[in-house]
Amino acid sequence: MTGSLSRDSRGAIVSVASSVLFAGIYFVTPLLAPAPAEAIWALRTLCAIPIIALALLAARQWDLVAELGRRLRRTPLLVIGVIACGALIAVQLWVFTWAPLHGRGLQVALGYFLLPLMLVLVGKFLYRDRLLWWQWAAAGIAAIGVGFELVRAGGVSWETLLVAVGYPVYFVLRRALGFAHLGGMFWEFLAMTPIAAILLARELVTGTSLAVNPNLLWLGPVFGIGTGIALVCYILASRLLTISVFGLLSYLEPALLVVASMLNGERIAPEEYPLYLAIWAAVLVLIGGGVVGLLRRRRTDG
Repeated sequence: MTGSLSRDSRGAIVSVASSVLFAGIYFVTPLLAPAPAEAIWALRTLCAIPIIALALLAARQWDLVAELGRRLRRTPLLVIGVIACGALIAVQLWVFTWAPLHGRGLQVALGYFLLPLMLVLVGKFLYRDRLLWWQWAAAGIAAIGVGFELVRAGGVSWETLLVAVGYPVYFVLRRALGFAHLGGMFWEFLAMTPIAAILLARELVTGTSLAVNPNLLWLGPVFGIGTGIALVCYILASRLLTISVFGLLSYLEPALLVVASMLNGERIAPEEYPLYLAIWAAVLVLIGGGVVGLLRRRRTDG
């Protein structure tokens, strides 16, 4: 029991560390202006690759990279799948950078709140997962909020949809192709390296960001390394924690993203309150149901 608690504690620590790091990155992103989001994404990608590699070596899982490499040689068409998954995650990392630079951080944070609910529905209708009543209730409450926003504004922002819909497509595709692990992520980032190198080189050669903001010389690398560390913490948490606990703790990140966005000067418009209230209510239902389920399982195992 002591070992189990120790594992849970380590998992909770790295999960919280991941959320805090990602929120901190979100908050300080405006300090990188006037660097374009594309160049910042490129730097994040190039810095993340060696950190992911180190994490794989430390976990003695480099065989995942080698095994996928052998599959790519046997089935060259699989390269298209790796590139597609790399492009999907690249777009998510780009919008994560672009949003706080352009005052759209709250819209992306809302997408992260909706994401678990979307994954619940994907699990139900694509993988035939069995949903409990409180999961249905949470999905229904969120749907009411989104429906209200559709009627009020004629749609939900593209940033919110990109996160809430794009990530499920990414998860489903990499699962279907058989590389839903850290080794697969290494290859996905590697596939984006040529584009990242070109974008970063173009900014360094022809851009004016460094002249306007010389602090980018040290802020940029620190930003990229912090992103890599946050990503590794996230992966470690997913391995150390049960899916239920990992899912519950994952709500900390979008909550902190909202705080970071508001500290950067963004505000929730009064007419958007019903949407946010519905999403928060759905999140609370999911958290409450998850906690009750965990307590019941512990009592049963106990």
